[in-house]
Amino acid sequence: MEKALLVTIKLRTEKDAWRLEDSAEELEELTGATGVEIVDNITCVCDKPTANYLIGSGKAEEIAVLSQEEGVDTVIFSHDLSGTQQRNLEDLIGRKIIDRTQLILDIFARHARSPEGKTQVELAQLQYLMPRLVGKGIILSRLGGGIGTRGPGEQKLEVDRRRITKRIDRLKDDLEGLMTHRMTMRKKRKENAVPTAALIGYTNAGKSTLLNALTEAGQVVSDSLFTTLDPLHKSFVLPDGEHIVISDTVGFLHNLPHHLIEAFKATLEEVREADLLIHVIDVSHPKVYEHGKAVFQVLKELGADKKSIITALNKIDLLDDKAWLERMKADFQNPVPISAKHKENFDSFLQKIQENFSARLSHLEIIIPHSRMDLVNLCYREGKVKEAEHSQKGVRIKVSLSRKAANNLLHNKEIEEVS
Repeated sequence: MEKALLVTIKLRTEKDAWRLEDSAEELEELTGATGVEIVDNITCVCDKPTANYLIGSGKAEEIAVLSQEEGVDTVIFSHDLSGTQQRNLEDLIGRKIIDRTQLILDIFARHARSPEGKTQVELAQLQYLMPRLVGKGIILSRLGGGIGTRGPGEQKLEVDRRRITKRIDRLKDDLEGLMTHRMTMRKKRKENAVPTAALIGYTNAGKSTLLNALTEAGQVVSDSLFTTLDPLHKSFVLPDGEHIVISDTVGFLHNLPHHLIEAFKATLEEVREADLLIHVIDVSHPKVYEHGKAVFQVLKELGADKKSIITALNKIDLLDDKAWLERMKADFQNPVPISAKHKENFDSFLQKIQENFSARLSHLEIIIPHSRMDLVNLCYREGKVKEAEHSQKGVRIKVSLSRKAANNLLHNKEIEEVS
């Protein structure tokens, strides 16, 4: 098994509310998701980053000695490294050097299943590697396998800069086509006036478990980070009969690199286009508030922080002190305590979702001619039919529909509205 030494860095020049210990713990969680053996986690506080090693030369030499003594294969830094810093560290330490972005990309590569997910991962990998393909070409020597070399991009590491540039352009074109397909699907849902809700939250908060509990989606669930990379859409019927679509999305992360957000915008677009965001929070996690802030930071970057939000305070079954929930309720938007695993308090949760969408409904009483039974079926499929009566003129229906679907019906000259 590959052995890794972790280096968690706190720069005093950075405005980050996370404690050094919290950052170290998260780096261990990220590294654990790759399956390597963690030998040690060294912490380091620096006044400012250095051009050569990011950290001081003395600390870098200490890491080199420890790596030699412990037989370390890889040294993983909690901060992103420039190409120069990475090469200098590899020269000094004599081990493979991985930074936080490479670590996250390695985890993404493990979980990408769809063509879109694989394309996004490869694009992000090549964009990360491009500025580092200079000088000694340290990245090109990493074909022996292990963390940081996995995924669709590894076969491209031997090609020159020009071919990588062409490959990046090709991937962008492919991704554009996939995004166009997604836009077409979203357009159809909007034309049919189907409301959408997106599950968002910190990675490993329980979004996929919640989706499975609601829709029996069969989404892969694991107690590890970034299990879900590819978005999944499932139909769901609310207690009042309204049909909605619920989407599972990639988990967010503290200090998620901006260029990764850019690379995965095709996936995160589902968040921006959703009518409702369901923010899933692991209330049993000691950094629950920090996780919440990290999610809203990503929402701001996506321009989705003003959307309607329901907060699912998940994993209440793991809380020893339930009184803590009452204090948390005051700190989150539209909170509902639940346990996705045990479907606890789901009635209140679904009622909260229903109330959100009910405010967007129009209530109609109309007569649809017998020749347009397709519109009758639409009422049953997209809305809640309260009453239906057949007569010579047609089908008299009392129905609650989304405002857009109601307007579409009323603009049809064959439909007669009962006053």
